[in-house]
Amino acid sequence: MFETKIKSLISLKKLAALMALGLLITIKLTGVLSAQSVTRAYGSDQVLQRGMIVGVNKKDSSKVEAIDVNRLSTILGVVVNPNDSPITISNDTNHIFVTTSGLYDVLVSDQNGQISNSDYITLSSVAGVGMKASGEQSSVLGRAAGSFDGSSNVLSTASLKDAKGIEKKVHIGRVRVDISIAKNPLAKNTDGTPAILSQAGKAIAGRSVSAVRLYMGAIVFIVGTIIAGSIMYAGVKSSIISIGRNPLTRRSILKSMLGVAVTSLLVLLVSVIGVYLLLRL
Repeated sequence: MFETKIKSLISLKKLAALMALGLLITIKLTGVLSAQSVTRAYGSDQVLQRGMIVGVNKKDSSKVEAIDVNRLSTILGVVVNPNDSPITISNDTNHIFVTTSGLYDVLVSDQNGQISNSDYITLSSVAGVGMKASGEQSSVLGRAAGSFDGSSNVLSTASLKDAKGIEKKVHIGRVRVDISIAKNPLAKNTDGTPAILSQAGKAIAGRSVSAVRLYMGAIVFIVGTIIAGSIMYAGVKSSIISIGRNPLTRRSILKSMLGVAVTSLLVLLVSVIGVYLLLRL
């Protein structure tokens, strides 16, 4: 019986090693793919500048146009120079090059205040121009890798009217942004998910996670913890009973107890890896 447990333990170790290897390969491949910035060429009926934030034209998917905060959910990417990207997909008819990831200059304004390094960038009320994100926007373009205070390196200005009809002048400049279009991590929680669960999801995934994934992750973790705890409890209980009945087998029972503990930890580790993959990928 003891030999059977040892063999089972070895099999579990092999399984855990294979899962860990798979996780490392997945993370490595994800990092490689995300590190590559791909630029694609589109047509356009507008004159678009480098750094403008664009979305697909409503009438023609082969064309792009500058969009504002009212079309926040349709962000495609940022207009760049074709030579700025290592990978470019184009043809002879399309001449507006758009990237969906990477570190590039983006047109921004001080509509929502000064932009500092690491601030999240979202769309502003000025078409094609970004601004500092707050909890009011659902999506972000990426994170600033520079700053813009609205007084230096100003390229242009624009006049906007607030909800009360009061005119406000905003300043426009360029800021380096690490483009990674995603849900806004600062967005207010409106799906009824408990705050502690939402915060845990954001801490693991680095972004907002849907309620379905959060609840599935919680279930996987709870079930894994219960199974691991049950295995540990049953193993310890049976080992104590066995030692009480036959003290001479104490050493072999303790070894078996160690195997049970390792098995419990492996089950818990598998559940943690499952939660991580569920929230991150």
